[in-house]
Amino acid sequence: MDQEKLDTQTNVETQDHILLAALKLFTEKGYFNTSLIDIKQATGIKTLPILYQHFSTKQAIAAALYANIVDSLNISIDDIRRKNQKSSEQLRGIVDLLFKLTDDAPDVMKFLLLLKCDEFLPDAKPIMETAAFGKVIKIIQAGIKAGEIRNIDSVLINAHFFGIINNTLRLVLSGELDKKADAYQTQTWLSAWNVIANKR
Repeated sequence: MDQEKLDTQTNVETQDHILLAALKLFTEKGYFNTSLIDIKQATGIKTLPILYQHFSTKQAIAAALYANIVDSLNISIDDIRRKNQKSSEQLRGIVDLLFKLTDDAPDVMKFLLLLKCDEFLPDAKPIMETAAFGKVIKIIQAGIKAGEIRNIDSVLINAHFFGIINNTLRLVLSGELDKKADAYQTQTWLSAWNVIANKR
């Protein structure tokens, strides 16, 4: 491996290390209570200029985190759509993913559901307006067309369905529900699905 490839690999690893440290700090202390010095110390980077070589501001770190998380969700939703035919199966796959992330990567879900990203990323699209959730609207529309989902406005269906899912996950992440998300997954799915299912 030549030096240029090694340098690129090292840069990517350092950036990932910075992003993971920032994610943990943002979700533990809050975005506004986290400084670049905190991030530098958490990563073990020796000086701030080294941090600046990767990210010029704390907001740039938060924006990269948000973009990475949304991109990963988008890829995962594409994968779920490829593997499942019916809208109900696709929505179930997305719910399973969100519950798994809540248990396995709680900082990612706290970043999405508990932090008010619009306060520090005013130019970022809200999560429900990203490409990933645009695909969810298409799943819902296909479900309405197939007769699986009630024939009302797809945006309203989305709000009803994910309102139940997201509120349950928020309660788990904040500690108001004392078990892991997995313990509430089946009953939450049933509650959310029963709100939107077309009961013929």
